[in-house]
Amino acid sequence: MSDNSMIPRPEYPRPQFVRDEWQCLNGTWQFERDAGDSGLERGLLDRELSGEIVVPFCPEAPLSGIGDPDFHEAVWYRRTVRVPQSWAGRRVLLHFQAVDHDATVWVDGVEAGRHRGGFTPFSCDLAGSADPGHTYTVVVRARDPRSGSQARGKQATTYEGHGARYGRTTGIWQTVWCEPVPAQHLGRPRITPNVAASAFRITVPVSAARSGHQVQVTVSDQDGEVARARARADLDLAPEVWLPLPQDRVRLWSPEDPHLYDVRIDLLDGGGIVIDTAASYAGLRSVSIDGHAVLLNGEVRFQRLVLDQGYYPGGLMTAPSDEALRHDIELAVAAGFNGARLHQKVFEERYLYHADRMGFLVWGEFGDWGANTGGGPSWDNQRPTASFVTQWLEAVERDYSHPSIVGWCPLNETFQKLHDRITVLDDVTGGMYLATKATDPTRPVIDASGYAHRVPGADVYDSHCYEQDPEVFGKLMAGLADGEPYVNAGPDGTAWSVPYQGQPYFCSEFGGIWWNPDAPPEEQSWGYGQRPASEEELQRRFAGLAGALLDDPRMFGYCYTQLTDVYQEQNGIYRFDRSSKLDVARIRAAQLRPAAIERARSENGR
Repeated sequence: MSDNSMIPRPEYPRPQFVRDEWQCLNGTWQFERDAGDSGLERGLLDRELSGEIVVPFCPEAPLSGIGDPDFHEAVWYRRTVRVPQSWAGRRVLLHFQAVDHDATVWVDGVEAGRHRGGFTPFSCDLAGSADPGHTYTVVVRARDPRSGSQARGKQATTYEGHGARYGRTTGIWQTVWCEPVPAQHLGRPRITPNVAASAFRITVPVSAARSGHQVQVTVSDQDGEVARARARADLDLAPEVWLPLPQDRVRLWSPEDPHLYDVRIDLLDGGGIVIDTAASYAGLRSVSIDGHAVLLNGEVRFQRLVLDQGYYPGGLMTAPSDEALRHDIELAVAAGFNGARLHQKVFEERYLYHADRMGFLVWGEFGDWGANTGGGPSWDNQRPTASFVTQWLEAVERDYSHPSIVGWCPLNETFQKLHDRITVLDDVTGGMYLATKATDPTRPVIDASGYAHRVPGADVYDSHCYEQDPEVFGKLMAGLADGEPYVNAGPDGTAWSVPYQGQPYFCSEFGGIWWNPDAPPEEQSWGYGQRPASEEELQRRFAGLAGALLDDPRMFGYCYTQLTDVYQEQNGIYRFDRSSKLDVARIRAAQLRPAAIERARSENGR
């Protein structure tokens, strides 16, 4: 374990696949802007850089020591790293948790890796590039063009943030680290719970098949070992281990009891000697669909979700500390929410670790905004590229084993006219949906949140509605009882989505009540609808809007916008600095009565 006491964000960044030996590379790096993206031609690869930055914070963030909100078409990073002598005889993997957006990595002047996508991790194998005891130089170039189709999430393409778009994030914005592995080593496991069988199926990739090698998996709880199993590791690319649990040791994961089993994975050689080992954890829980209900462990669970943008005043998309990630979940729970849509961003994996431990339900989402490049007709304005599919699959693979994730949302508000021509949006939406289902058949998938729904019969269907009058809002939502729910459409009524086909339905964005009692008159701010005249009016409005959804016996959940204010968007339950701005206890009380779909199933004995 490295000594990380003097560096920012020192915690282990990959909590579901932990090795004891590692080195955190956060801290001060050399840094230089490259406005013309000509740095390679100008020799930036081979010389010292002119400035400094604090990694893992991006140059736009004050915590980076730079805090420059302007556009950065390309940026360069440089630092030296000394591999410990104790790592002798093993390969060294260099990990980047997230670099926005197109990254190239050189080690001692030799290209070691490339990656496109601002939200997902990638690694470089330094075998042959670095030796234990050797001090080597790592150089990173990150390109972040301001135009073109690119998965940007909430990053504005204008200088100033506006509406629901905020400041940009360029370059390294999550932890950089390295670890030693043997020549034959474990890959990240896929842990699939099976509640019906009281078992786990654990798939463990290995780097190479060697005669006699085995994978051994041990599951434990607070009382010790629960189950152990082995599988040959010299036949399949990804050996699979099946671990039934004794009935007296079965304990389901739920919001009330977020029980996690410890998991140890060993790679054994032909003589039974452990040559690689890693620690993980698992939650035993199921997600299923029954009619209009989404079930957790076979029981109806109304999902009281809050929209979480994952932005912070000092760090933008990077939390200032691990505690800040955990605290956001605590704030949501205090307000009566049992989960969140992790909106327009693939969150840091440490957030999911805390959600797993705290029993917080989340929908994993991709930061897909940036495909609406304009310049085309209304039926062909969204032009996501093949890279959207690639990046999203990387996110699903990274987060597959987290029990807190109860659904996937690859796209959000991809508004485009439904037309008789098959468009790029149709192809990519269908591809992302099918790829998600193929990668993970255990969770429900929505093709696009709000609009444009392009996959007939997708697992769930939803809408976004920011009507502020509770009575009018209730009437808009009431059509679900007759199988004709509220569906988002263009301003002139133009269809954006394929018709609803009776699947589970929820209003996945509502509210957004514009409220900042301390804002001076001249402050630029934004929210939905008319500002309430008082907090009392806000509280009545929230209770009325939430109540209309809680009282609908076919509504399986909702998602309120939003957890905190974010820059100019001032419609959060909390201020941007996470301080209170209203009576949170009343927000909580308005939500905690049983929902109609829960009452109906309980009365029917289901």
